[in-house]
Amino acid sequence: MTLSPDYQRDWTRYFDCTADKPPRDTLLRALDALGDVHNRTALDIACGVGRDSIEMLRRGMRVIATDFQPEAIERLRACAGPESSHRLATFTCAMEDIPTTGDLRHSYTLINASFALPFCHESRFGALWDFIRSSLIPGGVFAGQLFGDRDQWASINPGRHLSSHRVKSLLADFRTVHFEEVEKDGDDAMGGTKHHHVYHIVAMKPVHPAKEFVT
Repeated sequence: MTLSPDYQRDWTRYFDCTADKPPRDTLLRALDALGDVHNRTALDIACGVGRDSIEMLRRGMRVIATDFQPEAIERLRACAGPESSHRLATFTCAMEDIPTTGDLRHSYTLINASFALPFCHESRFGALWDFIRSSLIPGGVFAGQLFGDRDQWASINPGRHLSSHRVKSLLADFRTVHFEEVEKDGDDAMGGTKHHHVYHIVAMKPVHPAKEFVT
């Protein structure tokens, strides 16, 4: 699949291709790590058609879902149905704007960003990551992916593809629940083929921050 320098694609076709997919494994691992999440609040960044948001709603969570494509939000709301509407809030906004969107300034038990953060503009990634880190409650969990520097798409925007050392430095303040680095040739979401280099991450914010001892 050919992408523009800003990773633009046929979003309607992409949503059609992913509509019936199950929730991501990283989300399921995060939910398992948290245990009972009934009435807890989650943020789903770049939710798409809602494959992860629907699972969080099914488990009784309150979900705030964002996506910059209005069609994605419409599809998510239609899939969620009226029975979950009181626990679902949606915002049509780019992920780069999340840190400065006042209505999104909450404390979250779970922040999910399935295959989302690699598409954040590199000049705004630091602010978004700081928002994620500060918005999680102690014991809260981040789930998502980052792209590695040997991914085929690194040639399009190398600043958005990270070395293993850089990724681990981002997770320095977290307790790693699951970390898997995958490099392979395979299909993408829309049936094309590419060389993948992906970090699959589930990380928990410590309940007690590390203490510094002065000698």
